Amino acid sequence: MGLRTRRAPPPAAAFDDRAMSASIGTLATAFCVGSALTLLALSTARTARNGAVPGPADGAPLMRAPLQVVAPVDLRRYAGLWHEQARLPNRSERRCAGPVTAEYTVTDDGSVRVRNRCILDDGRLDESVGTARVVEVPGQPGAGRLEVRFAPDWLAWLPAVWGDYWILKLDRDYQVALVGTPDRRCLWVLSRAPVLDVAMLHAELDYARTLGFDVDKVELTGK
Repeated sequence: MGLRTRRAPPPAAAFDDRAMSASIGTLATAFCVGSALTLLALSTARTARNGAVPGPADGAPLMRAPLQVVAPVDLRRYAGLWHEQARLPNRSERRCAGPVTAEYTVTDDGSVRVRNRCILDDGRLDESVGTARVVEVPGQPGAGRLEVRFAPDWLAWLPAVWGDYWILKLDRDYQVALVGTPDRRCLWVLSRAPVLDVAMLHAELDYARTLGFDVDKVELTGK
């Protein structure tokens, strides 16, 4: 019998650090990209479930820009009797159940005398008398930005007794006015006529909605 030659086993493959590092990097990149795509998909689905992206009608920050007032406003033309047609609920009128009027009179010193009247739920007439003053707006002479107070004269020095009264819209004939506060919590539609045409009233409220007011809570008060 001849001698058998024993073959040596094949040498083991050498470990390649660079190849392994490249493979790990590729896997990590794929993981990160996959995670990002997953988060994007979840975000898109969540937005779809919640409805459209918030816009002006939803009270998005776009509509929280500072309100602009009418300028110039001739206070002597604005003076006189106004009939309230609609309002956002407010504390000072919570007991008013009937027609509401506001009468303005320009005094000799340039301030405005305010007389508000409304019919209470028990049929009695309620009246509040106050004073309005013009707030100067840089670059807008005669701007329709006023402050009103119904507190006694001796408290006039307190800023807290003055409330904002901003004329946001006014027709050229001074027959219909939209008045509000800069925080959008108060809103009034006023007209010279005791009853305002429905289409005109809705036009005023539609405009107020574009300014960010919660028109859905408005109470119609014109009789």
